[in-house]
Amino acid sequence: MIPTLEWTNEGVRFLDQTRLPLEETYVLAKSYEEVADVITTMVVRGAPAIGVTAAMGVALGAKNSSAETVADLAREVKKISAVLAATRPTAVNLFWAITRMGERFEALKSRRGASVDEIRSGLVAEALKMYDEDIAACRTMGDFGASLMPREGGVLTHCNAGALATCGYGTALGVIRSAVSAGHKLHVYADETRPFLQGARLTAWELMHDGIPTTVLCDNMAASRMRAGKIKAVVVGADRIAANGDVANKIGTYGVAVLAKEHEVPFYVAAPWSTIDLETATGDEIPIEERSPVEVTHHGGKQLTPHGVGIENPAFDVTPAKYVTAIITERGVLRAPYYEALQGMVLAGS
Repeated sequence: MIPTLEWTNEGVRFLDQTRLPLEETYVLAKSYEEVADVITTMVVRGAPAIGVTAAMGVALGAKNSSAETVADLAREVKKISAVLAATRPTAVNLFWAITRMGERFEALKSRRGASVDEIRSGLVAEALKMYDEDIAACRTMGDFGASLMPREGGVLTHCNAGALATCGYGTALGVIRSAVSAGHKLHVYADETRPFLQGARLTAWELMHDGIPTTVLCDNMAASRMRAGKIKAVVVGADRIAANGDVANKIGTYGVAVLAKEHEVPFYVAAPWSTIDLETATGDEIPIEERSPVEVTHHGGKQLTPHGVGIENPAFDVTPAKYVTAIITERGVLRAPYYEALQGMVLAGS
């Protein structure tokens, strides 16, 4: 278990992913404002981890609040939630977690004679419950997805959808971990993943940490490796999955999916149910985060591009559902047509 984030008496402790793989250092967020900053600056990243981080931010803000009445605390929680919701727009887990914490607050508040301290304790307990649920979901996802992986050969992944993107174990990398544990002899090809190099920095570090054979590819190498027969499957994570099965993931995922289709390589998406957004009809409606041009123009503090050149730096793209072989969740494996499959799983879980 890689300690991505942890609730402590002093605040929320994060492994600083901006300093990996060369420095393993930690950041302690002692206020909800500092938790928001940790999300914005990508000290913590990955949709599931962002969701639980937001829940802990709400709990920490309520715990530190000077509110003396339930009404005052309600106003504080609303303010805290708004600050956290403004951090990053694409990962739906962020908003799912904030909504769930709000619903928990209302349930606690409705109890006869509920005190401010009882509500604070209840919010902390809910955030810790979400942490445990995330790890359990990833392990279940891994079990469902392992049988889809080849018995041996190369598996390509894009960005980082491992323990670092969750509270532990991982989504796409959780599938790979479970397959390796089941005896599959896999070699992972990790796209470097622009613009933040999360594959080269984080996926490679994480898999080497576990002793899983790994090779980093530049983002423009996937086609040639597929043509050479080195890639037997692709598995990625997701930041939001629309009701029709369209998938938002780190920029470049769409291109990988198109290449996989052309080369008859199965393309799998692994994500917890909290990443599925049934209120968003298609991928066209998913907001795409645009990040600072500096992430492209500079590397290690050194400028690489001419002054004044135009820069586009979207953090995500959308892969149409027609390119997705299957979606792996903790509730089971979904196949096209995805709208019907997702609705059926909703009914099965109700």
